[in-house]
Amino acid sequence: MGAVALLVSAMGVPAASGQQAGPSSAGVAAVRPAARGELDCNNLSPVQRSVRPTLICADVRGIGADKFEENGRYVGHDEPTINFYSHKRGSGNTVTWVEKLPVEPKHLPTVHSPGHDITHSFELAATNWFSMAYCDNQSYPQLPCTPESDRNAPHGAFPGGGSGLLELQFYPPGFAPIMDAQSCDNTHWCAAMTLDSLEFTAGFQVGNPNCTEPVNFAFVQRDGIPTGPPSPQLADVSTFTPTAKTLLMRSGDTLRVSIHDVAVGPGQLAMRARVDDLTTHQSGFMTSSARNGFMHTSIVDCSGTPYNFAGEYDTAGTANILPWGIGNTNIASDVETGHFIPCTGLTNPGTFTFGAFTDTFFNNCSGPYESSAPADDPAANDDPPCYPKGDTHGGLAAPDEVTGCEPVTGPFPNNADLDFDGTPYWPDWPISTRPTRFPSTFLQHQPTTSGARYSQVEIQTDLPAFEPSCQADGTGCAIPAPGAPGHFYPWWTLARVGGACAWEFGQMHNGLSFGQDAQYNHPNPQSPFEWTSGVIANPRCA
Repeated sequence: MGAVALLVSAMGVPAASGQQAGPSSAGVAAVRPAARGELDCNNLSPVQRSVRPTLICADVRGIGADKFEENGRYVGHDEPTINFYSHKRGSGNTVTWVEKLPVEPKHLPTVHSPGHDITHSFELAATNWFSMAYCDNQSYPQLPCTPESDRNAPHGAFPGGGSGLLELQFYPPGFAPIMDAQSCDNTHWCAAMTLDSLEFTAGFQVGNPNCTEPVNFAFVQRDGIPTGPPSPQLADVSTFTPTAKTLLMRSGDTLRVSIHDVAVGPGQLAMRARVDDLTTHQSGFMTSSARNGFMHTSIVDCSGTPYNFAGEYDTAGTANILPWGIGNTNIASDVETGHFIPCTGLTNPGTFTFGAFTDTFFNNCSGPYESSAPADDPAANDDPPCYPKGDTHGGLAAPDEVTGCEPVTGPFPNNADLDFDGTPYWPDWPISTRPTRFPSTFLQHQPTTSGARYSQVEIQTDLPAFEPSCQADGTGCAIPAPGAPGHFYPWWTLARVGGACAWEFGQMHNGLSFGQDAQYNHPNPQSPFEWTSGVIANPRCA
């Protein structure tokens, strides 16, 4: 028995073959990990290479006064988020949003003058996502979890039931392919269900570095069938390759988005994410079920067993959160930012190879954004991977709309724009509900649960977590980040638009902006690198 297995057994956590599991995994042999897959969302597994190196992960809270590190590397990134809270029965496992997607500027992005360039959505956010916590008895803290029960919430000495986070991620057009960049194509949005678990015991005392943050991934499909194996053990190139059945959405389309549990067998539930495009009248869905190939991961040996992932909580109360996440997250809307740096020149090429898929990237960026900050330390380069304008990635994708980089972790030194010189940290964000030189803002109506609105909200960001100067006591922390050359950070706004009350994001001034950057004013006592508004009543539009 290996060292991890010995430690796990010593702490009273049953090994994979004896863990409590639903009928989805009863009597099913464990699946050994392939040489490539998604055992670790951050691409830092010593035993497996990630298929998609630009995968976006759930952020992990620090351990005491320390920022979370995986295999000696900091893996945090920037996630301005709104949490939605309610004590209504079912609000923790049944939620619906209505969203209008941004409309892009008529002209392609420019790279001339930071803060005054034409920008597109893919430069501002790698993804926008909606979330729900789910049960996984093989995830942190490795304890049983009863679906749709508030008894799973951490309280007192109880660290909570085994838990993970579903992110229903929406990817903007313009920087394809999604395999090693971030878009499905140049004209459509697409969406995917990602399920992040964490292979640690309570208090982060024991973990398996070979599969720290395993992730299941599946596109939202018009037929509900994954394009390839979703599981951390078996994901391959087909998992991340859209097909003719992948739901594609146009800029400006209005969507109805729902996440809820569905029955998938006797006594078994699984989450279903459904997207109805109210503009084109097309729909797609994905279900996090064993039948679809979803698996949870053993902390002992990283093997997988088919599993039905169901919503963790009954209500969306303030205590009902992902116990290992950096924020107080369950039902939430998020903008995953800080992942793009525009360039005018690229140097130092490298190659990605995944089976038959091969692509050339570059490690170093030059241009007005990069020169606005001190030169990168080669040992902490936050640029790669980078691609030139017009790159078709070997004929796999439409030409990239601009030369630029999408910092990620794994084979590269950093996973985010740690010197804050990229587009997201300049005032290049939406200023209108119509496109200008920037995209129009997205419009997200207040989410509802069985027709009722959520009564409380909390606005939060983990930007301080990857500010090099920021300490747990608040020393050296600020929003915008200290030393950021653009001196800018985007904010949430609630405004009445077209007769509806909608959340916006960027630099909008048409509604309630909660003090703009002051909305992220208070360090979270349970997670000091997460700054929040505190829990407040969910406002109504004037």
